[in-house]
Amino acid sequence: MTTLFLMVGLPGAGKTTRARQLAAEHGALRLTPDDWMIPLFGEAEADGKRDVLEGRMLWLALEAVRLGTNVVVDYGCWSRDERSAIRWLVEAEGACFRMVYLPVDEETQRARIAHRWATTPEETLPMSEADILHGRAHFEEPDAAEPEAPGDASPPPGWVDWREWAADRWPSFG
Repeated sequence: MTTLFLMVGLPGAGKTTRARQLAAEHGALRLTPDDWMIPLFGEAEADGKRDVLEGRMLWLALEAVRLGTNVVVDYGCWSRDERSAIRWLVEAEGACFRMVYLPVDEETQRARIAHRWATTPEETLPMSEADILHGRAHFEEPDAAEPEAPGDASPPPGWVDWREWAADRWPSFG
């Protein structure tokens, strides 16, 4: 069955390394916004363009699973709502959803970010201590049940379904 793998975790958790492995193992299309942001815009958060890019990538990911192509989405997906929306969208296409959560402790995270910046600055985005602390404060860690939960959770109040929610979250999705 066609599978979409969703990488979940903070910067420095090893998501992109694992995403590359999964793509090779499963003949999957790998979609990593960081691979596009620097070449296109020269920065990570270019005036909301990351959300636009992620929306188009999510649209492409769903097109690929419709065609029978496995996909690895390497966003990080810090919120439960983002993860629930993507799960619902994938399962609505009849594909298998697999969340790959990679936790990382603070010391390891800082060391990996520093190493990445020192060795491949042209391939990575700079992160300040404030960026690291902001990420840790806003990341909604998946609980033990979330990776295996079915995609039948209701969207937040005020939304008809997850497709509508996703189109608001990622403006270029719909």
